[in-house]
Amino acid sequence: MEFDFTRSVIPLAVIVAVATVALTVMMTPSTVFMMVLPSMIVFSVIAFFFGMKHGEFRASP
Repeated sequence: MEFDFTRSVIPLAVIVAVATVALTVMMTPSTVFMMVLPSMIVFSVIAFFFGMKHGEFRASP
């Protein structure tokens, strides 16, 4: 299966959205939206970048 940018980012955004909704049930929404959500977004961008670079490295001959 060929992955392009859209097919890779949409599941990541869904995972972050579901995790945010689940955390607002357990924690106060202000804490989730001001502290947890920004850190989840930053971590997902960094992990996505490293995963993309590793995939490019593994695909090169």
